[in-house]
Amino acid sequence: MLDPMGAMIWPAAGLLAVSDLHLEKGSSFARKGMLLPPWDTHATLDRLALLLRRWQPRIVVALGDSFHDVDGSTRLPHSEAARLNAMTEAHRFIWVLGNHDPTPPSDIGGDWVEHFATDPIVFRHQAVAGADPGEIVGHHHPKAAVAARGGTVSRPCFVVDGRRVMMPAFGTYTGGLDVRNPAIARLFPGGGRVFLLGRERLYSFALGGMN
Repeated sequence: MLDPMGAMIWPAAGLLAVSDLHLEKGSSFARKGMLLPPWDTHATLDRLALLLRRWQPRIVVALGDSFHDVDGSTRLPHSEAARLNAMTEAHRFIWVLGNHDPTPPSDIGGDWVEHFATDPIVFRHQAVAGADPGEIVGHHHPKAAVAARGGTVSRPCFVVDGRRVMMPAFGTYTGGLDVRNPAIARLFPGGGRVFLLGRERLYSFALGGMN
């Protein structure tokens, strides 16, 4: 099941998956002199907490780039670190390592892994070309643009075919890569479906059918 907030739910396994939270991206940019409102982690965890209340999963899988950089967890405000650790105590958290956070932090609960497999599904950060069917991935932050009354609407999206699901980025400050970009399109050579995130529902289009 795909949730319009950008999560995937596997009810039979009691599992909820999200991807690319990029926590503390705002503070990372601030260190480089690029000032953004410093509320991205709070907003992202608010949305995650809402999903946890809604679905009550036993297992939460975060598909990599959960922190924006290798020391992002050390910049977490105390209140947000406490809230995140409370989530990891209430649910089994599986943190898949990504290219932005390749080293497990020592102060965040949960299990940190290269990938997480539960037959017949494999959860990993970045897609592997030629992987067996059943791959759930993130990394590319897919988005799509569709014609709408008064203009074009661009939103994050899921990309799905018979082999893999590519998750949208969940983080507040995450950008996106158009699904027509070769980096995404080559992973879906036979086409597929795009599920655009709406406020309360998903909008589905054939891959290649957008503007």
